Amino acid sequence: MQIYRAVKTVLKNRIAVTALVFLGVVSVVSIIGPLLSEYNYYAQDLNNSFLPPFRGKHFFGTDNFGRDLFIRVCEGAKISLTIGIAAAMIQTFIGVLYGCTAGITGGIVDEVLMRVVDMIHSIPNLIIVILLTVFMGRSEMTIIIALSITDWTAMARVMRGQTLLLREMEFVQGAKVLGIGRFQIILRHIIPNCMGPIIVNLMLSIPAAIFSEAFLSFLGLGIEVPKASWGTLASEGFVYVSSYPWMIIVPLSFIAVTMISFYMLGDAIKDALDSIA
Repeated sequence: MQIYRAVKTVLKNRIAVTALVFLGVVSVVSIIGPLLSEYNYYAQDLNNSFLPPFRGKHFFGTDNFGRDLFIRVCEGAKISLTIGIAAAMIQTFIGVLYGCTAGITGGIVDEVLMRVVDMIHSIPNLIIVILLTVFMGRSEMTIIIALSITDWTAMARVMRGQTLLLREMEFVQGAKVLGIGRFQIILRHIIPNCMGPIIVNLMLSIPAAIFSEAFLSFLGLGIEVPKASWGTLASEGFVYVSSYPWMIIVPLSFIAVTMISFYMLGDAIKDALDSIA
């Protein structure tokens, strides 16, 4: 019932609905766009290099190899969104279980687990990516694993705090008296009562992961060519920023608007959950 009321509240928020529509359109176009276009993702046409947007059938223009930017942006959307959503979901899954375990156990175990969180949080993603790239190569999976290894710590802290509050509640104390195990208490009582913070943090983790992927790709540590995420396209366009600015403006615009959309949607969900709490 509360989820239904929260959804109704979110749908009344025009900014949230606009963000949701934009994300939906980007997702759908990224799938069907390449299927309907006459241009190939990998095909090069040096006779039509650096065409500006809306020249002929090139909606976003072409790059230095004459490849259609619209198709590359569509394919880049698949990669960037897949990495962002997959990394955020893995981070949330690890953080929820880890934080709940630390909070429900307490004592010296809690202290040790949280000190581990502090150590992992201090490790820069860049170092992890470089190490993984050496052993696994540059791929979507490498970036997802790299982002998941360190960025789950924020979710763990949130869930530990929530668990410390909930474990003192009567229904949790009653479950302990009945002999219900800690893992079952986490699944039956802790996590269901923390869905609000979990959903909000998940929605805010997705744009953070998208930005991290774009940053790593911009540095040349992301997807291996000829594949291209939005970050890779921005990196390629940066070389020609003064002469052919659309090559970097187009991917950066999609990165920025997509991140803003997720943040706006996350804020709307948070406000909706707070209003019915």
